[in-house]
Amino acid sequence: MNLQEWLEKIEGFHPVEIDMGLARVQEVAKHMGLGFKVPVIMVAGTNGKGSTCALLEAILGQSGYRVGLFTSPHLVNFQERCRLEEESVSEEGLIKAFEFVQSHCKGTSLTYFEFTTLAILHVLSTAELDVVVLEVGLGGRLDAVNIVDADCAILTSIDMDHMDYLGDTREKIGFEKAGIMRAQKVAVVSDPMPPQSVIDHAQSIGADLWLVGKDFNYSGDQQQWAWRGRGRGYSGLAYPALRGANQLINASGVLAALTALRPILPVTAQAIRNGLAMVDLPGRFQIVPGRPQLVLDVAHNPHAVAALTENLDAMGFFPKTHAVFGAMKDKDIRAILKRVAVVVDEWYFCDLPTPRAIKAHELAQINAELPPNQQKPFHVFSDPVKALNEALAKAEPTDRIVVFGSFYTVGAILSHGLPSLNAPHLEN
Repeated sequence: MNLQEWLEKIEGFHPVEIDMGLARVQEVAKHMGLGFKVPVIMVAGTNGKGSTCALLEAILGQSGYRVGLFTSPHLVNFQERCRLEEESVSEEGLIKAFEFVQSHCKGTSLTYFEFTTLAILHVLSTAELDVVVLEVGLGGRLDAVNIVDADCAILTSIDMDHMDYLGDTREKIGFEKAGIMRAQKVAVVSDPMPPQSVIDHAQSIGADLWLVGKDFNYSGDQQQWAWRGRGRGYSGLAYPALRGANQLINASGVLAALTALRPILPVTAQAIRNGLAMVDLPGRFQIVPGRPQLVLDVAHNPHAVAALTENLDAMGFFPKTHAVFGAMKDKDIRAILKRVAVVVDEWYFCDLPTPRAIKAHELAQINAELPPNQQKPFHVFSDPVKALNEALAKAEPTDRIVVFGSFYTVGAILSHGLPSLNAPHLEN
């Protein structure tokens, strides 16, 4: 079987898509003999995980370390989920890992995420690496990635998302995220206002807790920024190449983690500067030059959309903003539309190729139920590409088009490479 055939087969292995718990995954991992002999950094949180992982990969790579990275979901190709020394794993490597996992299941049923996670962990554990960075998929405590004991846990922002699985308050969600912490190991929390449950859990297990505002902090002006933590500081730093005001807090948490891990993973100030300058992560407030200007962002919950709205507002004046949007049905769509309505002039709602997605006409209905000052003109489309093409046809060269929401939404636009927009008006 080729990779796509394998992925389709894996989808049918378990009766439900999400089945929280570690017992089944741990059993198969034990049969596999899964384990890591190099330092492991694990990243959990509601938003900022991908950026944090990308910053870690860039800085550690610039330090000369061979870095392995697991992130999810992917934008275009499944291989994006596993990177070895800044290159996506090969299809052949993944297929061999799938075969290896299947041979050790011994009748145990695994979900798509559990099976593929074990395969990627196998790839990472058997590669010649110096350090491994793991992004937690959904939660923390009961997430399949958490079968690994990390040397350092990083918790990014914690907000309301996946409430059906993690709880309906920040305190409950924070407790689940904090489940990746380990006794006597480093635990960095870059959320400026973490739930008390996170602090309590770290203290109860004896983790080496680093809190922003207490154990590390940052400051900056329009030109540069500085960081200071326990016994170490960096000044005159260039801003991360990842755009958005929220990237500074992500970078600050990364520097805290690298400072705490200095005894086993020393990095130089120059590697930090190079990593900040060279880091790249598609789909995170990604601005594509052209006329009109295009912005791609996988913001898909109210907290992330609030940051996107702030970043869009800081871009300056555009006569009109056209927004292409598609999302999963379990998201707080009403809150998302209300938060971004202040910078959107016209909606282009789209269907997505998964049963979990909300339909475009349902998005339109929610828009119609908002207060009159938050309702915006809209159109509905069967997929994101058609929505973008219509937005491009209607946009003036000086306008702005924003494509955001699910990874499926942004991934569809990037599936044929980075688009280059030239408004039809320019051809006349």
